[in-house]
Amino acid sequence: MSFTPARIVITGIGLTAPNGNSLSEFRQNLLNGVAGVEPFDVRYMGRLIAGVCHFDPLRYQTRKGLRVGTRAGSISIYCAQEALKDSGLAFDTVPKDRVGIYIGCTEHGNVETENEIYAISKFNYDTKYWSHYHNPRTVANNPAGEISLALGITGPAYTIGAACAAGNMGLIHAAQMLRLGEVDIAFCGGVSESIHTFGIFAGFKSQGALATHEDPKKASRPFDKGRNGIVVSEGGCVYTLERLEDARARGAKIYGEIGGYCVNSDASDYVLPNPGRQAECVRKALVNAKLTAADIHIVNTHATATPQGDIQECEAIRAVFGTGCPDTSINNTKSYIGHCMGAAGALELAGNLPSFDDLIVHPTINVDDLDPACAIDGLVLNTPKKVAKVDAILNNSFGMLGINSTLIVKRFMA
Repeated sequence: MSFTPARIVITGIGLTAPNGNSLSEFRQNLLNGVAGVEPFDVRYMGRLIAGVCHFDPLRYQTRKGLRVGTRAGSISIYCAQEALKDSGLAFDTVPKDRVGIYIGCTEHGNVETENEIYAISKFNYDTKYWSHYHNPRTVANNPAGEISLALGITGPAYTIGAACAAGNMGLIHAAQMLRLGEVDIAFCGGVSESIHTFGIFAGFKSQGALATHEDPKKASRPFDKGRNGIVVSEGGCVYTLERLEDARARGAKIYGEIGGYCVNSDASDYVLPNPGRQAECVRKALVNAKLTAADIHIVNTHATATPQGDIQECEAIRAVFGTGCPDTSINNTKSYIGHCMGAAGALELAGNLPSFDDLIVHPTINVDDLDPACAIDGLVLNTPKKVAKVDAILNNSFGMLGINSTLIVKRFMA
């Protein structure tokens, strides 16, 4: 007995990035070379640089809600509300127990715990001053739970911990749940509040992996010979996913169709990536999508601008797309916004989806001197590229402890 999985489509997108608070603004800034990295004060470390979002949280929350909740929750609510509005769903008529929320996170709870420790340090560490909101703020499901509370959703709502592969994982898991019939509508993607914890900055600095540059907007420079590390950023992107039959029945606009995916693990190191396993992840995603490497028109790379990580990912890409792929363009979004951690994959995919319509590939910016070890065919640098066709976009997101994810979105064709 054969099984034909349901076709899953994207019908709504809501986002906030360091350089845009809507898909249209984000996309325009990607095409215009506008980066969103700026000076940022970090507790105990002074003035550093970061990707900071400037959305209006009061658009969808009260001041009390902001005080009680978390920054990650606020980002999640903003993005989910925008994704719902963009989808055109008549949400009042939707059974709320048939809606699922699947939000990728790199980590959660560090910000709130650091803040509480700092607060009670002013009172000789007397824990009677510890906030009674601390526990609900720090549970791992907080970002998804805050969406559930805001939208009255009574279906499954939880986060997916997958390091910096988490944004892709939110979409992958949502597609699986829709195909299993567990839900009828899914809000999914990834969020990050990472810039509000000094620990992540201190950790990357101790690894020698924290970016520095006299011009913040040029600090994130994947593939450039002068790259020197990661720009830590916050952000979020939430998608509305539905089964095709349901989307068509209500006449929804469709951004693209989930084509295929793969998730695997390196099982080789806590931090250093394994290009062999990354290449394997990409190949398995292609098989899952029933596509060849030559069928992919845009590869959005994970590259974070660390000296070794970029080289290893380029090695993996070269192994898959190195020959016979003349129509494949390769780009990177972190050069504009830094590394949005759990939100990275979801945001980077969103920034490329408009290519289905405008046939333009946004470039990797800040590449003044291409590292020969990162020179790969199809790399789009500094200037947008007009192409003849975009029918498939492949999005790579990799993370610590060796988790790899590859997601392929296809142009929707009836």
